[in-house]
Parts: sequence; C-alpha cells; structure tokens
Amino acid sequence: MIFTDEWGGGARPRCRETDPREWGADSIFDIVDRKMHFRGYFKPGAPQSELENCVAHNGSIIPVPGRDIMVQAWYQGGISVFDFTDSANPVEIAFFDRGPIDATHLVLAGHWSAYWNNGFIYGSEIGRGVDVLRLTASESLSQNEIDAASLIQSNEVNTQRQRRVVWPPSPVVAGAYLDQLVRSKSIAPERADAVRAALDRADQEELDTLAAQLEREGATAGGRDATRFRSLTETLEGLAAKPR
Repeated sequence: MIFTDEWGGGARPRCRETDPREWGADSIFDIVDRKMHFRGYFKPGAPQSELENCVAHNGSIIPVPGRDIMVQAWYQGGISVFDFTDSANPVEIAFFDRGPIDATHLVLAGHWSAYWNNGFIYGSEIGRGVDVLRLTASESLSQNEIDAASLIQSNEVNTQRQRRVVWPPSPVVAGAYLDQLVRSKSIAPERADAVRAALDRADQEELDTLAAQLEREGATAGGRDATRFRSLTETLEGLAAKPR
C-alpha cells in the first residue's frame, strides 16, 4: 500500500538535496494479517532546486506481471517510474524531468498527474501542456515486461479503482517472468534461452512438459521468485491448452 504526501498542496520545493527523505514522499506499507506495517519511503533520485515545487502526487500502477511498478507525478520534479516489489527498498527505474519553468522565480507548475494507459504514460503538466511518453527497455525493465504490461487494454480508465489485473497466457508474459528470474539469478540464462526457444516453436505438448519441469525447478525458490515460477508455469499451461 502506498500513501502520497502532497505537502502544502504541492506548492513548495520538497525534493531538494537538503530535504528529509520523508518530506513530500511516498510512504510504503505491507499489509500482514490485516495490519499495516511501514516499510520505507520513496522520492525521485535526482535532487530538485529551490525553483521547483516538488512533492508526491497522482500516479498509477504499470501492470508488469511479477513486479510492483508505479508511475507518478512530482509537479516540477517531473515523472518517476519506480519499482516497489521490495517494499523496503523501492528503486527508480525511469524518469522524465523538464526542469524549472522559470529560471529566476518559483512558479506553481509541473506534472499534476501521470497515468499509464494502453502502453503509454500520459502526464498533465500544469504550465506546459500534456506529455505522452513511452517506456524503452533497459537493464531494469525488459521489452517483454513492457509488452506484457501493454497487453492490458482499456477504453475507460479510472485509476482510483485500481482494478485487479489478469494477464492472458502469452509468450511475452512468459518472457517477462523469465527475464525477472534471470535478473534475480533464480534461473540460469541458458535454461531461460531454452524456454524461450520452446515458446518460439509453440509446440503445445512441449510447452506442457516444460511447465511440469519448471514447476519442479521452482520448488526451491523463495519469496517473489517462487510466485514468478508458479506464474510462469501457469502461463505455459495456458499456452499449451489454447485451441490449435
């Protein structure tokens, strides 16, 4: 669970290097046995100046399977994409920052909101209009993960509802889980390559056999990777069960 702190209505600079981390930040909690447990704070990685009003404001979840990723507006702090899968150690993985709107005076401006929809990020900038952004692959976010998130399509978006997301069985969804398991070193790169080759061949019997093998291989995985192995297995089973 994430709470945003719009300190002072968003009018003040609270992302300076000298500001405490908790000022105007996200606070992140885990819910355990129906009780909230504080885990940590998140603010953008780049310090902002005295001329940039900056606090946490509106954002939304980017539906990458196997990870908790959010895009959020920070007024003149720009737009930040961060991973809070490890809720005690949130990490910024992408950003967009225009810089101050005025070189001499603090003017209320910046991104009031940043929302993910159908593969794009839409940022409404108070003083300079609308920005439409697209994620690009990096060491922190693979193309499979971006493509899997883009499978979730909607003609009507209300980010306050936070709808439950269900990904269809798809090679890019399987690829996203594989990329995450390789990144965490829970699966050997050559084993992941063999699974990807099987996905390319799309032989249903082979995929069904592979799902059973990966279920056994993931039995010793812990934490989030155990869930990723299970989700990968279910995705392969779904692909194997598709009508020919």
